[in-house]
Amino acid sequence: MKKHAIIPIFIPHLGCPHDCIFCNQKKITARQAPVTGEDVTRTIDTWLTTLGDVETVEIAFYGGSFTAIPIEEQRQYLAIAKGYKDAGKVDKIHLSTRPDYISREILDQLAEFGTDTIELGVQSLDDEVLRRSGRGHDAAVVYRSAEMIKDYGFELGIQLMIGLPGDTMETCIYSAKETVKIGPEIARLYPTVVIQETALYDMWKAGTYVPLSEEEAVARTRAMYEILTDAGINIIRVGLKSSDLIHEGGDIGGSFHPAFRQLVEGDIARDRIDRQLGFVPGGKVDILANSRSFSNMIGNGGRNKKFFLDKYPHLSILYKVDNTLQDGEYVVRSKGEKL
Repeated sequence: MKKHAIIPIFIPHLGCPHDCIFCNQKKITARQAPVTGEDVTRTIDTWLTTLGDVETVEIAFYGGSFTAIPIEEQRQYLAIAKGYKDAGKVDKIHLSTRPDYISREILDQLAEFGTDTIELGVQSLDDEVLRRSGRGHDAAVVYRSAEMIKDYGFELGIQLMIGLPGDTMETCIYSAKETVKIGPEIARLYPTVVIQETALYDMWKAGTYVPLSEEEAVARTRAMYEILTDAGINIIRVGLKSSDLIHEGGDIGGSFHPAFRQLVEGDIARDRIDRQLGFVPGGKVDILANSRSFSNMIGNGGRNKKFFLDKYPHLSILYKVDNTLQDGEYVVRSKGEKL
């Protein structure tokens, strides 16, 4: 049985007064018909007929700053979701919003309609990065909103972007460490992707903004990933999905890769294995991981296998599955011995 499924409901950016430099949703929204209650119901019903047996099903409102849309529309969408939850057809209600659209009144309403998870699009906890990105608020708002969300007992999520104007490895690490202090249950890490009809796109065309290279994006994201996971925070997404780009208007520039998470986790796997291989004098070697981590052991496109082949030509390496190992655990065995 599949453990978890999300029914995504994409809500336009109605009501959001801000012009973040990476966002084109106002222009997309202006060309779209409003999302009606009937649209929401139809989407949920369609997904429910295709999911099969799933342990946990969530209705998730994405694509906009949910708590910034008109209050009547919020209530309409939430009432529909709550109806499915009350009927036992879904288990959780999940939404994303801005840190500066959280208040006691808003949280009271979300609690009334059975909301479970609130993700904050934080992007950065560095004030200069927020200012240069046109976010319209400072980092202090994030801390206050996160504390209120936790006080109400909601599951808290934090979304961070990597590579915005003014961002550096140091500000990325700072944002990750501050996120640990905030203490969310879940997090998402998104390397910045330049899309059409945004101020960031204009900056890129003018040469005043240079997107991160894939190598730089992996290095920064990896540093943040390890800080968050070491603190026990569940990172539920690394990098955009291709379907996200459809809603955002297409990939133009930046570090988009359809398997970006595997690039990051494969980079971590390579170093963990490399440290063990350095103690092997020669001969036959087995490298083991469980079935969930096997692809990271190999690396995206086999890049880790090539790395080890080039660096250790004196070793004969076999890659094997050992499901007694934990996720992200890699073991090197030489002559049957665990090193």
